[in-house]
Amino acid sequence: METDQRILHRITEMADEERRLRDALAGGGADRAAERDRLGALERELDQCWDLLRQRRARAEFGEDPDEARVRPQSQVENYRS
Repeated sequence: METDQRILHRITEMADEERRLRDALAGGGADRAAERDRLGALERELDQCWDLLRQRRARAEFGEDPDEARVRPQSQVENYRS
């Protein structure tokens, strides 16, 4: 079961990795294709984590059980913007 704190911790870890990858790409890293692939995967996973966190918070706000929130498919949350 995910808690808000665990989700936020995972978001922070992925955002840190995303920054490192962007820096490596800007600096002409050795394996640019692999870095771009990993960056894309991170962006999609971050979208899912943010969506899950928003679902949990909305459920809690309206008196529902936040633990009933579920990770939605990447295709559904991809490029989600608040």
